[in-house]
Formats: sequence, C-alpha cells, structure tokens
Amino acid sequence: MEQGVATAVLCIVAGGVAAQVVAARLRVPAIVLLLGLGFLVGPVLGLLHPSEAFGPNLRPLIGLAVAVVVFEGGLALDLRELRAAGGGVLRLTAIALPINFVLGTLAAYWVGGMLWGPAAVFGAILVVTGPTVILPLLRHARLERRSASFLKWEAIVNDPVGAILTAIVIEVLVGSGHRSGGEAVTDLALHLAEGIGAAAILGVGSAFLVAWAFRRDLVPETLKTPLLLALAFVAYAVPNLLMHEAGLIGATAFGIALANLHVAGIAELRRFKEALVVLLVSCLFVVLTADLDLAVLGKLSLPILALTAATLFVVRPAAIWLATWRSDMTWRERLFVGWIGPRGIVAAAVAGLAGPRLSEAGYAGGDLIQPTVFAVIVATVFAHGFSLGPLARRLGLSVAADAERLAIVGASPWSSELAATLHEAGVPVLLIDTYPGALRAARSAGVPTLQAELLSRHAEEGLANQPPDYLLAATRDELYNALVCTRLGPELGRERVYQLAPSADHLLHAETGVSRDLRGKVLADGGLDFETLAERHRAGWRFSVAPAGAADVAATPCLLVIRTGGRLDFPSPEHELGIPEQGDRLVLLVAPRRGARPETDARSNADAATGETDRHARRPQFTCNRAASTAPIHLAAATESPKPDAPAPSSRPPVRLPRRKASARWWSSGLGETLEAGLHDCERGARPRS
Repeated sequence: MEQGVATAVLCIVAGGVAAQVVAARLRVPAIVLLLGLGFLVGPVLGLLHPSEAFGPNLRPLIGLAVAVVVFEGGLALDLRELRAAGGGVLRLTAIALPINFVLGTLAAYWVGGMLWGPAAVFGAILVVTGPTVILPLLRHARLERRSASFLKWEAIVNDPVGAILTAIVIEVLVGSGHRSGGEAVTDLALHLAEGIGAAAILGVGSAFLVAWAFRRDLVPETLKTPLLLALAFVAYAVPNLLMHEAGLIGATAFGIALANLHVAGIAELRRFKEALVVLLVSCLFVVLTADLDLAVLGKLSLPILALTAATLFVVRPAAIWLATWRSDMTWRERLFVGWIGPRGIVAAAVAGLAGPRLSEAGYAGGDLIQPTVFAVIVATVFAHGFSLGPLARRLGLSVAADAERLAIVGASPWSSELAATLHEAGVPVLLIDTYPGALRAARSAGVPTLQAELLSRHAEEGLANQPPDYLLAATRDELYNALVCTRLGPELGRERVYQLAPSADHLLHAETGVSRDLRGKVLADGGLDFETLAERHRAGWRFSVAPAGAADVAATPCLLVIRTGGRLDFPSPEHELGIPEQGDRLVLLVAPRRGARPETDARSNADAATGETDRHARRPQFTCNRAASTAPIHLAAATESPKPDAPAPSSRPPVRLPRRKASARWWSSGLGETLEAGLHDCERGARPRS
C-alpha cells in the first residue's frame, strides 16, 4: 500500500512538473501535456490508479486543492479592473450563465439524447470556464488588459456559481421526491441561503481578520503563508458542511476581499501561492485523467461527440452573443470571448460526483455525464489552448510583440537614443520615466513611452498593456536600479533584469557589496556606468546596430545582441555570452572619429559599421550642439572609460553643481543630466544649450 502511494505521488508530482517545464520550453499550453500524461500513465499504461492508491481520501484532497486554486484566482481579481470592463463582466456573470445553462440543457437533450434530468445536470456543469485553465493560458497569450479581465472574471466568479447550480439541480432531482412542491422550494431556498451566507461571511470575514492582524504586526512573517492557507481551507470546508460545493464561494470570496484590501506584503505571499497553484494544477489534471476508466471512455459515442461539437460551436458562442448584445463590448471582444471557454478541474470534479449520484437515484443516462464532460474538457483545452493566442493577435486583442520587448527605466539623453536605435532596428522597446520632459525626444522618434513611477500601481497597469520580457534599469541612482530589478525579477525572471554597472566596484563585491538577490545583472562591461555613458554621449559617441560579421566591431563596446528571430541576449560579466552567429545583430556604442565634431563623427562611424548612410538623418539627435568642438575620443580598455581632452580655460568663474542626494529621483529622469550638461557648457565658456 505504501509503495503504491509513493509511486502515485512520484508519477503525479514529478510528471506534472516535468510537463510544465517542457510546455514552457516548447511554448505550448501546459494543460495539453498534462492531459496527455494523465492518459498515458493511467488508462493506457496502467501505472497510476489514484482511486486505488488514495482510496476515499481522493475526493476530499481534490476539493482542498481546488480551494487553494480558486483562492489564488480570487487574489488576482482587482475591482479597479471593473472600471474598464465592468459592464461586460456583469453580463458574462449574471446574464450569460443562465443562458448557457438553458442552451446546454437543450443541446444535451436534443443532440446528446439524454433525459431531462441528466441533461439539466450537464448544462449546469458546463456553465463554468475553469480558472485552472484560463489563468495559465492568459499568462501565456498576453492579452490586452480589458479582454483578459473578461475571461478572468468570468472564470473565477462563475466557477463556484456553476458548482452551486449543479448541486441545486441534483438536490431538486434526487432530494425532493418525498416532499410537496412548496415545501421543497422553501427547504431548498433555506438550504441555499445557509450555504451561501456562511460562505460569504467566512470568506469576507477571514479577509478582514487577516488585514487587521497583519497591519498590527500580530502575525510573524514566517506564519503568514500558513495562516492564509489555513483560513482558505476553513472558508472552503465549513460551508461545505451546510451545502455541497458552497465552500468554493467561501474560498473565492476570501481571495477577492483580501486582494482589494491592499494589505502590505500580500504581493510577496501571492507569488508563493502562484508557484503552489502551478504544482496543484499539474497534479490535479494528471490525477483526474489518470483516474478515468477505460469502460467510461468506451461510452464515447457519436451523440456525445456531436454534443461536444455543439457545446464548442453553438452553445457558448450563442450564449455570449445574446448576453452581450448592445453592451460596450466590441464585436472583436464578443467573438473572442464567445469562442474561448475551456473547462477545467471543477467541471471534472463535479462530473465525477454528479454522474454516480444520478445513477444511484435511478436516472437512466447518469453514467454518460462523466465521459461527456471529459470529452468537452479535452476538446476545449486543445481547441482553445492552441487558438487563443493566434485568434487574439488576429483580432488585435494581444499585446504580445513579435520579438522580445525591452523596458528601459530612466530617460536620459543617451538612454533615449539607445531606445530610438532599438526601435529603428525593430526591437520592441518601452522607455519609462516619471518626468514628461525627459520622454519628449523619445516620443518624437516614435518610441513607446510610459510616464509613471515604475514601483506604483499605475505603472503596473501600464506594463500590463506592454509587458516586457527584459528590463534595463538605467537611472543615475544605483540603489534605485537595484530596487527596480528586485521588484520585477520574480515576474520577468532574475536572469532577465539588468542594471548599469555601479560607479564603485565594491558594490559588486561578493561579501561587502549588494547581494545578487537584491539587484539585477550588470549590463555589458563593468566600466560602463551611468557617468561613463553620459560623458561618452556628450563627447559624441552614438549607438549603432551592426551585423555580427561586420568589420571593426570587435573593439567596440557591445550592449546587446539581437539574435535571429528577435531573441535578445545581453553581455554581462556575470555570465558567458554565446558567440554571435550569422544573422545576429550587435548594438554598439561607436566612438567618434578623431578630429570630427561629435554629431558628424558618430554618424559617420555608425554608417561605416552598419553600411547605412541615411538612417541617422531620420533619427532625432538626443544631444545639443555646442559652440566648441570636442577633442577626439579613443576606445580605451574595458575597465577604464576614455576622457575627452580638457577644454580651454575660461575666464568665467567655474559653475559647480551641488552634490545630489541618493534619493533625488528627479536626477535619473534626464532633467539632472540636461542641467549638468548646460552648466558644463557655461564652465567651458560655450553658449548654453536651450
């Protein structure tokens, strides 16, 4: 017995995680591989029999796992999203659900050949669109915020409602035979009020309890995650004692209420729960598909396949179009939401309980519910999983770029020119700064910009519409750069967040410097800090894109490699950069020619490296003309930045900038850089730039 349980756990956990990793590498929906793995180790090879391994404890364990999943889904629901998508969300949850129920019941009766009782149960089960499937697909497809809100809210809100509706239908069919009509309706209404009322009170009350305790520092940090999990289990288990599946409402309400109370530290705890949910979803899909019996699969027939097709192509699209008629949703959004509706864990779990209960009550056709629901689950997972991304791009509802997108934080003259260079090279780029004047030059070059404090909620909403794949923190404030990388590292990946080299080498020391966990990777050569890049840009150095095989690029500083296919690769002293191949392009920092003016020098050098002669004429120059020319700049060794020759002494007294504080964030926006350059002109006796 113990060996059987150990084998089951090994197949479930190890196989599920392996399927997730392979799906991430292949960029395919993980649910597809999980279903295939479950069928393989279960009905096909017979290696895993969850019902035999776990016995009567299997269903309660599945229920607790589903409670954690819907709780984490509730944490993802922000009521502020309703400002843009509230009308559509209301129609999808309040109007589309009963229409789906009616149309699903009619399809099961007329197309599937079921009796009215089993047909009504089937219609109730299929009103749900599982968050266990929708949320991973949304992360993979990168929809624009409004369309994603429609699918996310519908899935998370309708999931417990659909389970409750199924329980009500079964109660009407099975539990009310010995009572009169009025008495049965009254008892059912009281039963429903008890279950839903207890779920709502426990869910919302638990959220306020957590907020009260966390804000008063009554719970140690190490106990916060266990406390949230325990309360989620309580919000699920207690209402289930009063009414079957009412606990899903309690767990969902707990998550939604807690997310919108904005308790400090919940974001960190949520990241842990996201990882836990990935593991649980992997295990659930493997368990439920492996537990299928070949006898059940043998009941698949032509009417069941026809009912599956009717559910995909008729029932849901018709329900969504009727529910959203004359709404604020566009026809593209209605078409998209009408097609995308995969079913998940809750539908499978409820079907596994509803079918046997109807069969025990003597309803013919009750044994067809489970195979029919699983046929719909498999069909929707495959059809919607593979079509969601392409359909969203076709309808213009996706924010995913054709190539990997880079977000640059801090709009100084040199970083603005870097963003323009990447934009012209076809690299999706987003320049972020709090100061609108610093973004003006980049906007004039057509570069997408975001005026926001990156650590604010406003920036989160802006990044949701232009999600980056990589981040470069390029402000003057080194500690702020590290903070930004620390904040976005868990979301983008810690190997995908970069910051400029610090001006002091000891900050990178393994023992006395800033910990690698609290900063990003250092970009390019360790000598390219903010001051060096700013000084070189003032001296006439410019960014250019050259083929990997171009001449005279070996000694030129390289900041980025654009791989064939749009993948980005950043040189860093903290990892080994792959050798550029044929077709790759290099983003270089090109020095001016000896004796030339900075503007014409950089332009001619860039043209020589890339073979282009007119591209720089179209690009706005992110520097100001000076009255005097700058001495030639020679490319120095990697660890030492070149310095221009000292200008002729001026008869004016020197103008010195006051020493800035580390917290002066306005400096990183480019305003401080412009002021410094203007005072530098005055110090040299030149006419200040405008």
